Amino acid sequence: MKKIITLTLIAFSAVVVNAQTTKPIIAANAADTKVAAAPVEVLFLKETEFDFGKIPQGKPVTHVFEITNKGKDSLKIVNVQASCGCTTPEWERDRPIAPGATAKITVGYNAAAEGPFTKPVTITYNGSEIKQLFIKGEVWKTPAASAPENKSLGDLKN
Repeated sequence: MKKIITLTLIAFSAVVVNAQTTKPIIAANAADTKVAAAPVEVLFLKETEFDFGKIPQGKPVTHVFEITNKGKDSLKIVNVQASCGCTTPEWERDRPIAPGATAKITVGYNAAAEGPFTKPVTITYNGSEIKQLFIKGEVWKTPAASAPENKSLGDLKN
């Protein structure tokens, strides 16, 4: 039994030593390895999502998203597209955004349909570059009738 354990340990040691000697060769000089620089994000969104929370049905809401041009050249917003007709984006269509300058995109939501919602809005800029932002919330159904009269209200006044 001792021989089997000894032979197993010797075989395992040989495998470990072999694995250590067959490591890939790493460049001796850091200059030999090239790392690609991350692309610079030109259009910066202060926030990419806004939660309206609970909103009453039939009451439209809006939110203003702020964007900043982090690039070295002017930025042109080509289009801002909502995913459905209940969401309406507005922006200055013909105004290029200078480097370092900010602009606003106002996104409105109709709030006609009851229930939770998440709606994407796609920004196309500088030809074919795209970014997405999201609005979300929950539309609650407003009561059809007013609340019943509180007959014990007079008791509270005394």
